[in-house]
Formats: sequence, structure tokens, C-alpha cells
Amino acid sequence: MHDISALLLELGAVVLGVSLLGLIAHRVGISPIPLMLLAGLALGSGSFIDLEAAEPFIEPAAEIGVLLLLLMLGLEFTAGELGQSLKRHSTSGAIDFALNASAGFGIGLILGMPWQAALALAGITWVSSSGIIARLLDDLGRIANRETPAVLSILVIEDIAMAIFLPILIAVLTGAAWWQALGAVALAVAAVTVILVASQRASGGIRWLLSHPSDEQVLLRLFGITLLVAGLTQLLGASAAVGAFLVGIAVPPSIAERARAILGPLRDLFAAIFFLSFGLPIVPADLLPVLPAALLLAVVTFATKMATGWLAAKRDGVLVKGRLRAGATLVARGEFSIIIAALAVGAGYPELGPLAACYVLILAIAGPLAARFIVRAPRRDAALA
Repeated sequence: MHDISALLLELGAVVLGVSLLGLIAHRVGISPIPLMLLAGLALGSGSFIDLEAAEPFIEPAAEIGVLLLLLMLGLEFTAGELGQSLKRHSTSGAIDFALNASAGFGIGLILGMPWQAALALAGITWVSSSGIIARLLDDLGRIANRETPAVLSILVIEDIAMAIFLPILIAVLTGAAWWQALGAVALAVAAVTVILVASQRASGGIRWLLSHPSDEQVLLRLFGITLLVAGLTQLLGASAAVGAFLVGIAVPPSIAERARAILGPLRDLFAAIFFLSFGLPIVPADLLPVLPAALLLAVVTFATKMATGWLAAKRDGVLVKGRLRAGATLVARGEFSIIIAALAVGAGYPELGPLAACYVLILAIAGPLAARFIVRAPRRDAALA
């Protein structure tokens, strides 16, 4: 009974605190993401407030938050639009890797890391945060902007590419045989291919499942499908976020608007927990020794992501303001960078843990702020630029 009361008290305080942060952010005119990230750091390891009872709930809730963010983003687009955009931006994805991964790898070597650790750092600096960016686009009212398809294409390409990169990285870090890495890569690529094809052909079945007069039934069915597909995608070696995004893509436009209205409050709750959870495992005292190196990484890869977004949006014929917005939107790093760092630490490279945490925290805060202030244009004009 004591455990339940502690859980309820801590969760109640967290939810009310998040509500207050959202109110402050609204008054100031910024996304609440940076404030929630800082609150997570203040409440995390080594802080004077203990959330021990709530942590078992917060971790899975944060995972669900990412899935709902990507599901809602997928509901804004169709499979045809996604396919055309991915084809058009294959070169943009290659440029993204060349600019951002090479920056991390090079700086890792300059800092004196073994090449294996530098390869992990390349992944950390390469991948943007799908969860943060999905919420940011909604907060800033930019989902309908001309640069947004380019941003989404980069995110999807990165998440799919992780299915190839992670098995290779694990093999390098653990000294596994090359054929083991190749087998894992083949399985993950096959899984992503099947899910991409299925998402384009599942609209009829999903329309039948979701064509129900009860909002409760639509919520439960769509949420259940998303969890199942995301879990299967993760099990097969790809990103669960990609699975959730593709479920949203597969929902027919005639149902998507209703689904967004039904899922909106659920998304907001779990997404807030996701952002708050980011800083919880970070010990603030561990960040100070690695702050100079993290700032160097952040400055260099801020610039390389800006270049990535600029070039991708230019490929879509977007004007200068939209290119700047695309670059700034892509700056934030997050969940995948932390996963890669955890793999490296577990394989015997502990120096990457605090460095990655500090780096991700800097850009997870700087990215949303840059996206908000880089182009001070009224919202009603934003979609035209």
C-alpha cells in the first residue's frame, strides 16, 4: 500500500509540474521541450528529489510517448507522399550521414578515442531525435510547412539506416564475426522492407478496423495496432518508432483527422513523460568534466545539421527561411544517441556515457530554441516560405 501511495504522489507531482512548465512555455512563446528536459535533469540522479517509486512507470511510459509522437506525425501524410519524398531525398540522407557521422568520428579520434569508440560517437552525432522533432513541429505549427516533408524524409532515412548501423556497431564493439553482423543487417533490412510494403497495402484493412462509431473503440484499436507493429519492428532489429510512423501513414486520410483528435490528449500526456525522462538518469556532476568536449561536438554538429536541413529543403524548392527552419528543426539529438552510447559503455568504453549525455542534453535544448527563434516570422506566413 505504501508503494502505491508513493507512486501516485510522485506521478501526481510530476504531471502537475509538467502542466506548470507547459503554461510557462506558452506564456514565453517557446516549445515546452527545453523546460521539461531541464526539469528531468533537476529531478534525476543525484538530485535532492527522489522519484524512485515512479521510475518503473516512467520508463515504459516514455517509450509509449515516442511511439505516439511518431504515430501522430504519420497521420499527417500518406504512403504515396512518403514514398515520393524518400526517393527524392536519398541523396539528402547520404549527405546527412557524410556531414554528421564524419564529424563525430573525426572529433572522437582528435579526442584520443579508439576508433571503435569514435565509430559509436559517429552514430551519436549523426541521428536526430524523431521524438523531439515530432513534438516540435506540432508545437510550432509547422506540420503543413513546405520544408516539413524534407525533414521527415531525413528522420525516416536515419531511423531505417539505424537497422544497418547498429548491428555493424555492435559487431565492432564486441569483436563479433563479420558474418554475424551481416546476418543481423539482412534481417533488419528485410523487416523494414516488409513493413514499408505492408503500410502501403494495409489501408483497406485499417479503414475497416477503425470505421466504428465509438471513439473508445477507435482509440483502443489504433493504439493496439501501433504497439503490436512497433514491437514487431523492434523485435526484427529495426526501430519501433519507424513502425509507429508507418502505422500512421497507413491510416486512410478519411479517418486520420478523427484519429488525431482522439489520440491528441493521450499523446500529450505520454510525450510529456518522455521529455521529462530524458534527464532522469543523468548525474549533473558527471557533466562538468566533459563539458568542453561536448560543446565542441555540439557547435560542429549544430552547423552540419543546419547544412543537412538547408540542402534537403533546397531539393524541394523551399525558400531561404524554410531551409533555415529545416536545418534548425533537425538539430536536436535524443533517444537513438543515448542508445548508442549505452551500447558503447556496455562494451567497455565508459568515457562515452557522460560525453553523450552532455552532448545530447545541449542539443536537445538548443535545437527547439533554435527552431523557434531562427526565423521570427508570423505563423500564418510560415507555410508559404
